[in-house]
Amino acid sequence: MLKSMFRPRAVRLSIEQLYAEAAKQARAPAFYTALGAPDRIDARFELYTLHVLLLVMRLRDEGPTGADAAQDLFDTYVSALDHALRELGVGDLSIARKMRKLGESLYGRMTAYEAPLRAGDVDGLAEALARNLFESDDAPGAAAIAAYAVASRARLAAQPVRGLPSGPDWADITA
Repeated sequence: MLKSMFRPRAVRLSIEQLYAEAAKQARAPAFYTALGAPDRIDARFELYTLHVLLLVMRLRDEGPTGADAAQDLFDTYVSALDHALRELGVGDLSIARKMRKLGESLYGRMTAYEAPLRAGDVDGLAEALARNLFESDDAPGAAAIAAYAVASRARLAAQPVRGLPSGPDWADITA
């Protein structure tokens, strides 16, 4: 806690910008139009989580300093989820329960997606995305989104970390 109090403001703005870039990419219309991702709040949560995870993984690859930035990005995401729930009208008495449930879902998704992403396993990731994003065992768009995510992982790995907040090198979204 004290560490974050004395951190320069520019670093914090970078993390907020990095989160904004993940959110912007997750909202790209092509996921919904070309790849058939359902336009539902839970499907948007899945795409946000996938993009934040891609950036968290990239930051962690930088070692201890990257791990701190990855934690800051994760914390920013959780804070955004809390804010979104409050905007949707969730009251103070039930916010803790809702956030705990969302946290469990978030951890489960990140665990399910990270191993196939690290292994470059498009089929394994597609299976998890079909189940979580499309709520189906047979979702053609899941394979395309998985291929996009694996390609994005490779492109982000090749990009210098200091360039991430101004524009992560996401793969093209294609069917």
